[in-house]
Amino acid sequence: MSRVGKKPIPLPKGVKVTIGKELLVEGPKGKQTVPMQPGVNVREENGTLLITRDTDQQAAAHGLTRALTANAVQGVSTGFTRELAIFGIGYRCEVKGRIASFNLGYSHPIEFYLPDGIEMKVDKPANNLTPLILTGSDKQVLGQVAANMRALRPPDPYKNKGIRYAGEVLRKKAGKTAGGK
Repeated sequence: MSRVGKKPIPLPKGVKVTIGKELLVEGPKGKQTVPMQPGVNVREENGTLLITRDTDQQAAAHGLTRALTANAVQGVSTGFTRELAIFGIGYRCEVKGRIASFNLGYSHPIEFYLPDGIEMKVDKPANNLTPLILTGSDKQVLGQVAANMRALRPPDPYKNKGIRYAGEVLRKKAGKTAGGK
């Protein structure tokens, strides 16, 4: 039995689930759909969702469906947060509506469009560090947006500059040394 798949998913107050060809999860932060795999069944029981499978051939789909459902339930009830940090002198970001404008040492500012459902907040910069906070209800979209932002100026191990995830440790490398033949 899948260890992930057999764990029940508690439903918080205000979250409504509709079971059909797709699983529709609605809550205060929006609604999401979870694709249903063949051979994987979902039922609601005493305020929890139970996910079962028909045969052991669907073990991978069982765990996947349970994980996607749990992410959808958490997303529509509390949401997800991803934190980034911009390191570097003169590197900064500002948000105007759905567009984030980055100054990252290039000859031009970079305009980054935020998709629907993703909110961004820029905290006050302190000692060459500008914190960015991304929030949203869809974990996959939020992670992809954070990865795309990080790719605008990946962390440089020689200068310790760039966009990193909060808590990401970057080991500084030594540069070239003048040496012998």
